[in-house]
Amino acid sequence: MVPADLVNAQCDAIVHRGPDDSGILTDGDFGFGMRRLSILDIERGHQPMFSHDGRLAIVFNGEIFNHLAVREPLIAAGYPFASHSDTETILAAFETWGNEVWAKLEGMFAVAIWERRSRTLTLARDPLGIKPLYISEQHGGLSFASELKALRVLPDHRFEINERAVHDFFSFGHVRRPRSIFHQVTSLDPGHFMTLGAEGPSEVRSYWRPRFRAHQGLSTDEWTEQMRSMLQATTARHLQSDVPVAAFLSGGIDSSAVLSAMTMASSRPIKAFTIGHPGAKVDETDAARRIAAHLGCEHVVAPLDMSESIDRLPQILGCYDEPFADMAAIPTWFASKLAARDVKVVLCGEGGDELFAGYKRHRNAYALERLRPVVGKGSTLSAVINAIPVTGSERLNVARQRARRFAEFARVPDGYQQFFAATQISSRELRHRTYSPDFWHRHEREDSYLPLELEYFSAPTAPRASALEQFLFADLSLNLPSAMLTRLDRASMAHSLEARVPLLSHKMVDWALTVPEQIKLRGRTGKLILRRAIAPWIPRDILARPKQGFQIPMAAWLRGGFGDLARDVWSGSGFADAGYLDPAGVELLFREHGEGSADHSRMLYAITAFGIWWHAERSTFAG
Repeated sequence: MVPADLVNAQCDAIVHRGPDDSGILTDGDFGFGMRRLSILDIERGHQPMFSHDGRLAIVFNGEIFNHLAVREPLIAAGYPFASHSDTETILAAFETWGNEVWAKLEGMFAVAIWERRSRTLTLARDPLGIKPLYISEQHGGLSFASELKALRVLPDHRFEINERAVHDFFSFGHVRRPRSIFHQVTSLDPGHFMTLGAEGPSEVRSYWRPRFRAHQGLSTDEWTEQMRSMLQATTARHLQSDVPVAAFLSGGIDSSAVLSAMTMASSRPIKAFTIGHPGAKVDETDAARRIAAHLGCEHVVAPLDMSESIDRLPQILGCYDEPFADMAAIPTWFASKLAARDVKVVLCGEGGDELFAGYKRHRNAYALERLRPVVGKGSTLSAVINAIPVTGSERLNVARQRARRFAEFARVPDGYQQFFAATQISSRELRHRTYSPDFWHRHEREDSYLPLELEYFSAPTAPRASALEQFLFADLSLNLPSAMLTRLDRASMAHSLEARVPLLSHKMVDWALTVPEQIKLRGRTGKLILRRAIAPWIPRDILARPKQGFQIPMAAWLRGGFGDLARDVWSGSGFADAGYLDPAGVELLFREHGEGSADHSRMLYAITAFGIWWHAERSTFAG
């Protein structure tokens, strides 16, 4: 028997994800529950929700933006809907079509459906992995949750640190799907569903994956018009809500595109929220103000300073339940806190770079493929750059460091391996200096990215065409669910705020994967088609601004008060004795960063984030 108080305890652990309502079901050796953030059909959307015959029960986290369209054939067939909740739409559609339903849904979702008669559980996750779904199979049973903390309350369950996940973290700044920091917990991959019956093992199947099918024959103007139409239609569907909807505005292309489409689709003024860094080079407040004023939006701006970030850092990092070193988590957390004072829902611009080749690394991959006959394998370039000495100029030292990273990028043979070289937060050489000898030998046996390529992209469905296609596929299928969407979900839901990402509707993604490379990236201009689509909507000079991203001035912070915090965490958390890193190597990182001979901000921030997690883990779960 599954006790009701245990399911309630799991729900209480994630009350921040749904403070408005709760509900549980226990049925013999099965039980599940939910916490609800009420956005659609506030009065009649209570969960668990049951089918009319009581055979099916559902709990669901997320939103289905095309649920009214999904309902149409069900209504025509006589299904007696009792609400306008998208939860009921999923339940009715599953009752009618079974697991064929998942590919029909446009939205972000983690769903659990219990069939009482056959005693079968079905779990499903949205195509891009916008909403999380963790699974642990122990003691002959299965448990699942939206966050790790809801699994940690289960008695007699083991949660042992996965060393491979630690290596993930210090290589890329996060644990890569489907791993978690614990051996006993994985995540259900995006675009997959799992079934578990009364007997036998669980079964996992894919229902969607990104596929490149570039269409030729359209002019740039025709593609631009399609882009504009897709953006407007998708954003309009994402405005579906019974409560007010606002936006995050960074000042960049993607958030400006979403905000522009929102203003055209809404009959009410849109409120936009921006976090700024006064006086820093990465501050985009002025650009965001100009965009908001141009679009007639109410604009709320809050500055973010170092001292407040230091004070809140344990709380921010605690959202993730495992080590997470994406520095943009800090402004995302503060932006969510700011927005949650006024609204329950925000639309965000995540996904534009991954769909339309907006990163510098995409431009490099595209250019390098064409220059490969000249550059060769990059070994000569590496030798020349490595011979350049460290100077007394911080600016020149950082330029040398970046050139060394590009040389490493240039020496790898294809887009997948370039992806790993470009998205790592630490080079192999830096990890060699920083890892303890034992940890190094256990996890860095080859001077090659080939094992990573084989791990993630050896399936026949992985594109084998251009380097840029491979790069974009890796961004979509690995980096987004492991890093960016994790960052957004936990930071927003920590404040009971639903963050929606219109550019990552799988219908938008399916269309974007038909757009030829030259329409996405031309010369040094990324996101060409998106820029052209929104050109009539925003000030012209905004389109020409260099990409900043959701940054914070961490390199400078680490030479001030943040550096003091980092040292305190390293020496006082107990992490220095864990055996993963070499204390002398870490001390060298601090010294080189402090004197300006190198920029080690990403690795030092990762060490700080891991130390804070380590201390909290040992303090909360010791013994």
